[in-house]
Amino acid sequence: MSPVEDHPLRYQLANELHARPFPSMKAPCAAAYVAFKQPEMAANRDRQADIDHLHKLLDRHGAQHPQPGATHYYGQVGRYWLKWEQHTEFVTYTIFSEGIEERPFDPRAFDPFPQDWLAQAPGQRVTSILIRVEPRVPADQINARLRDWFVPESLAVSAVLEDAAIMAGDFRIDQNGHMRFALFASEKTGQRRMGRIVQRLCEIETYKSMSMLGFARVRGLGAQLGALDTRLTELVESMSDETSKAEDTLHSLLEISAELETLSAQSSFRFGATWAYEAIVNERIAALREERYEGRQTFREFMVRRYQPAMRTVRSAQDRLDAMSARGVRAANLLRTRVDVERSAQNQTLLESMDKRADLQLRLQRTVEGLSVVAISYYAVSLASYLLYPLEAPTGLSKGLLTALITVPVVLLVWAAVRRLRRAVEK
Repeated sequence: MSPVEDHPLRYQLANELHARPFPSMKAPCAAAYVAFKQPEMAANRDRQADIDHLHKLLDRHGAQHPQPGATHYYGQVGRYWLKWEQHTEFVTYTIFSEGIEERPFDPRAFDPFPQDWLAQAPGQRVTSILIRVEPRVPADQINARLRDWFVPESLAVSAVLEDAAIMAGDFRIDQNGHMRFALFASEKTGQRRMGRIVQRLCEIETYKSMSMLGFARVRGLGAQLGALDTRLTELVESMSDETSKAEDTLHSLLEISAELETLSAQSSFRFGATWAYEAIVNERIAALREERYEGRQTFREFMVRRYQPAMRTVRSAQDRLDAMSARGVRAANLLRTRVDVERSAQNQTLLESMDKRADLQLRLQRTVEGLSVVAISYYAVSLASYLLYPLEAPTGLSKGLLTALITVPVVLLVWAAVRRLRRAVEK
């Protein structure tokens, strides 16, 4: 086969699909997970700061650095395994350890993350999770541990991946600031399958927390949207008042439209990210193929009852903002129509005034024409009289009689000439 030139990104794109492998975990084991996000403009942050922060942690444990420009890392740090991932808005760290502490969900699981290193993180903590993985035990022992570890009101429990494990969590932050999840793995569950379950648990909690940022944004928008809605309604009602000035109405409408466009621009990214994160949460839960355990609510049911109402609130706020922007556009069209009608009425009045003025001018012109005929005839008769005076002796007619005889013909000729000239100009 002759050599074929490869696209320069062929291998990079193909390897990207295999760049984030699931960890291998065998019960009993534990995982400590933390996600950081910058409070503002996280998508446009300095990503080198994330890598520098990772390097500091690796240097603490004497581990090798990832390749330059890496967006993920998986390697051994001391007696632990570390997984680091850089995402669009946040960065995550996961520590995997063999064995479990005697004390359930012992905060010492976070000891591989030094306190001073955590304080230097380029961002704020979005979520942190402690996951405890134990071998499967009888149902009564599992139920006893669930009663001791979690809040019954919000506890969600389900069997996942064809009974590969029992997954449980209450989505509450404990006194140490961490979420808690427990897994009871069956003997037949492989290490990579166990790693996939742990990874999906972390992703469900992380993307749930990230999507709830949209809900927080909406709660801040509520008062602003309410005030703008009232102002816009009053403005539209005032447009039917004939005493209101279009200039004042236009100025107020521009102010409201500008504020709506600003809110839309500031919220568009967060709304889009919220829907993307919500979709990932639903996909990760669906991938676990939950089955009900001991009649308890599943993770999907928990999300439907507690999480989806928040997402519907976000969607409602986005729809309301879009509807108000559309109302602003329609109000502008109505105002434009009103201005056009008023302008047409003014033009009609102006045309009527011009018609009256033209009629008056025509009458004046005709009056002037009559005076012109008289004046021109006067001078024409005088000139003609001088021409006829020599005929006084031969004809025996007096000057007065000669003047009288030519007056009528001259006037008629002048009138006919002026009228012909006016018709020529009108044509």
